[in-house]
Amino acid sequence: MPGPIQSIERAAAMLRLLARGSGQYGLAEISASLGLPKGTAHGILRTLQRVEFVEQDQETGRYKLGAALLHLGTSYLDANELRSRSINWADTLAARSGQEVRIGVHHDGAVLVVHHVFRPDDTMQTLGVGAMLPLHATAFGKVLLAYDASLARDRELTSLTRRTIVAPQALERVLTQVRANGWASEAEEYMPGEASIAAPIRAFGGLVVGAIGVSGAVDRICDSASRPKPALVSQVASAAEAVSRALSN
Repeated sequence: MPGPIQSIERAAAMLRLLARGSGQYGLAEISASLGLPKGTAHGILRTLQRVEFVEQDQETGRYKLGAALLHLGTSYLDANELRSRSINWADTLAARSGQEVRIGVHHDGAVLVVHHVFRPDDTMQTLGVGAMLPLHATAFGKVLLAYDASLARDRELTSLTRRTIVAPQALERVLTQVRANGWASEAEEYMPGEASIAAPIRAFGGLVVGAIGVSGAVDRICDSASRPKPALVSQVASAAEAVSRALSN
């Protein structure tokens, strides 16, 4: 039986990306969001233009959905489906890491927590499902920002602690590093004494649809220099890859 055709999966991911947010992206934003070389992304875009699935604004050079796909839905993978198909790996990550685990998606300019697994100990904890987290000050939000440039465009970076990134140029440098590493972290940028590590969850074609990660006290998540512990980074990245494989099957 023939396997999947990668170019079609990439084209589908591109269309889904264009169906999000403002619906207009530059070539660099598209290639960065999908992790594709610019030449590859441009080739796919030209093909989609030829069949009128994509249009290019002649003044700005930005791309948007074409007339043939004006009604393309943006909810092909809703939060409930993402939660149901990732719950086993979230439980496993909590058990192996000893940390609390969250799964988040973008919603209304923030990270919506759609699943939360308690830390496997006897301490008092509060269920975080439904909580809204800032995009720029959490590892989960940085992952979503890194792979969808439209989310960061013209965004006000509110200071939450003395460590919160509030300069757009500084945030962009961090997001570039997130794309290079394949994961994000933060220490006391959202709340004093708290830290988090997260990695992207991808659907067909590489489109990032959410983030999974661990969070908790800085001394549980980071080493003495406030850097994320390598073992936790590895565990989070492995969990994200496992969920992504499940979504692609």
